Amino acid sequence: MIKQLLIILILLGVTPEVSADVDSNARGLKIITEVDRRDAGFENVQMDMEMILRNKSGDESFRSLSMKTLEVVGDGDKSLTVFDRPRDIKGTAFLSFTHPLEADEQWLYLPALKRVKRISSSNKSGPFLGSEYAFEDLTSFEIPKFNYQFIRQEVFRGRSCFVIEFIPQYPFSGYTREQVWIDDRRYIPVKVDYYDRKNALLKTLIYQGYQQYLEQFWRAGKMVMTNHQTGKSTVLINKNYQFKQGLTERDFDRNSLKRVR
Repeated sequence: MIKQLLIILILLGVTPEVSADVDSNARGLKIITEVDRRDAGFENVQMDMEMILRNKSGDESFRSLSMKTLEVVGDGDKSLTVFDRPRDIKGTAFLSFTHPLEADEQWLYLPALKRVKRISSSNKSGPFLGSEYAFEDLTSFEIPKFNYQFIRQEVFRGRSCFVIEFIPQYPFSGYTREQVWIDDRRYIPVKVDYYDRKNALLKTLIYQGYQQYLEQFWRAGKMVMTNHQTGKSTVLINKNYQFKQGLTERDFDRNSLKRVR
């Protein structure tokens, strides 16, 4: 019976290995779709952040900033990040328009130069203002930007998680793949491993201190990005989340970069 089934599969052009891949891809996509569904409807959110940069020797420097995000139905989200401290980067602003399939649009306002610089699509893998976050790490999550494969299920820090592999489908990514640990009860990411263009482990992002807002939306209180190849790390402490504050498209147009001066 097993032999007959194998013959039928071969005649249909489907091997057991391919069938397994299809099943894992379908399961991965199903999980990610549920992650996206549970976070839909937040409309807009703003928060304050502290950024701690640590070098290989453990020396630290600090920055304070704020971020606001607009949920865009039928397209990727828009976000505006503004630095408040230290004095030498005060007023620096970063505007990002994420798109599911088209190239993302990003601009950086540099107060020292008094001009807006557009970030090239081919430079999204570059570091964001000296941190261990890349420009592409700061875009909103959109399902079509990746292919997905369910890898396994395992416990991470006491929580049962799905491990899903993300393969970027957009050009100029600095990563060949990402492995994401997703809490299988709350459907939120708790860990991400990033692999560079040589398929070597580059960075790990850990999410900590989740809280739920409006009885639906989970947000991390702390995010730690560690670069395994340089020994550097960047910590983001997120606080004062405020949802549904009446933000509109006008708060995220290019003129908004000029208004933060």
